Amino acid sequence: MKPEQYPAEPAHLWEHFYQITQIPRPSKEEAAVRQYVIDQAEVAQCPWETDEEGNLVVRVPGSSGREKEPPLIIQNHLDMVTVKTEDKAHDFSADPLSLQVQEGWLSADRTTLGADNGVGCAAALAAMTDTSVSHPPLELLFTVDEETGLGGALNLDAGLLSGTRMLNLDTEDWNELYIGCAGGGGWEFTRTFDTVSEGNESFWEISLKGLAGGHSGIQIHEQLGNAIKLLGQLLYSLSGARLVSLDAGVAHNVIPREGRVVVAVPGDAESQLRTQIEKLREQWLGFLPAADAALELGLTATDAAAALSRSDTLTVLGLIAAFPHGVQAYNLAQPADLPDLSINLAVCTLREGRLFAEASFRFFNYEQSLPLQQAVESLAAAFDLHIEPQAGYPGWQPEFDSALLEQGAKVHERLFGFRPEVKAIHAGLECGILKSKKPDCDILSFGPTIRGAHSPTERLEIATVAPFWDYLKAMLADM
Repeated sequence: MKPEQYPAEPAHLWEHFYQITQIPRPSKEEAAVRQYVIDQAEVAQCPWETDEEGNLVVRVPGSSGREKEPPLIIQNHLDMVTVKTEDKAHDFSADPLSLQVQEGWLSADRTTLGADNGVGCAAALAAMTDTSVSHPPLELLFTVDEETGLGGALNLDAGLLSGTRMLNLDTEDWNELYIGCAGGGGWEFTRTFDTVSEGNESFWEISLKGLAGGHSGIQIHEQLGNAIKLLGQLLYSLSGARLVSLDAGVAHNVIPREGRVVVAVPGDAESQLRTQIEKLREQWLGFLPAADAALELGLTATDAAAALSRSDTLTVLGLIAAFPHGVQAYNLAQPADLPDLSINLAVCTLREGRLFAEASFRFFNYEQSLPLQQAVESLAAAFDLHIEPQAGYPGWQPEFDSALLEQGAKVHERLFGFRPEVKAIHAGLECGILKSKKPDCDILSFGPTIRGAHSPTERLEIATVAPFWDYLKAMLADM
């Protein structure tokens, strides 16, 4: 059910976006939302085609008098990040999102909203279903599995596309045009430890929640708290503690915002634990950003059969302490907000002695990332971890002489009275992969304002959607 004050205009875009939010669409589970797009294409009598990966292209004929013009690609991804708060009961594989409007922002109730990239998908569909829009022939490309490693784009059959100009609608700051994006890669690490039982111990579960979390690319420079790093510091400070279990982080591209550990400590150490937890919480709030002000730590007595030895516990905690996280190098032209190189310690679990960790890194210049890769691989060797590199993806080098950029800047200035900012983004847009598959393609990326992507605080600024749509229409008319 639509919330009160759900936006009404532009009608086609907002209706498509609402319908998309009611369809579960985790990465690798895009069949239902893909079918929604196909159904819309068939109503509009537009042919469509999929490749073996599940990517979908809808071919929209040009408007009257424009049928013979060169085709334009509009590209978005169908999947969404699936993150919720601990107190929210929600099955992302089955449940629709519960939308809410607050103070000019559209969000979902304690879950990600999927405006990344659902609002772009809705705009592409609106370009097809709103017959008042003038446009050249369109190739609407909807990729799959973007959020868990850009798998759809990496495995796209580029033969489905004939256009040499592409609009990507997957960036998150209105009035900005993007002409470059980071590449990336990552690793998974594993190691198995023995567990042992000792007498005269009490078992405690420590929970950490309330951090902002967020996108490991576009928010990595904000110095948001990492639940894994903070829990590691906490446990390191507990004398004699032994690890039973650890569970923090959800995905390689999300800064971990919540976590919990179970520890064995000598004797009845409740008073010591509570004192240390509150001490560290106060310390952390002294330097964490305001977005993390809701940080909470909980302590609950529990039971367990066995734990890692103290020596192995220190090994795990030493790994967490030594593992790099955050911005490693800034862009010299925009040092305040554009990293050149970063790393996210994203997931860490320990269950019945089996340790698993996952991290990802981002770069504009691959060669610049090599020392970081060597450092992480050396760290893994020093801690006797089995390491599995994950599939990487190329960056999109900024093209300041792009004809599409010049056209886009002129259209923006004509509509809104000023030229937009031109930027690159420290995130893995599919543009880099698509550019590698279609080197002759001129690409421009833009979108309405989204905040908190990849976190339960994700929200879409409603006031930016209508001008975003007006701009897209003007670009299509001007092609």
